[in-house]
Amino acid sequence: MLPETTAHVRILQQSWQQGKIIGEVRAGAYEWTFHWHFRQGKLRVHPSLGRALIFEPLGRFLEHSDYHLEPGGDYQFMLRTRL
Repeated sequence: MLPETTAHVRILQQSWQQGKIIGEVRAGAYEWTFHWHFRQGKLRVHPSLGRALIFEPLGRFLEHSDYHLEPGGDYQFMLRTRL
């Protein structure tokens, strides 16, 4: 069985007019902020420490869920690694 870590996502802001979602994601001892520009398919994640661990899984989660995410909402997804 592969190790897993739960990633917790909180949506802070959302603008359909600007085509973006801003939020925070926590997994293990790491915390990041992200800006998802869904019309352009661009994701920015800060800080750079540990970014490579979360960038692709977070991008897949956002692409799959973006229309269901709401400001103030808390969401989660599984990472197939232990952080």
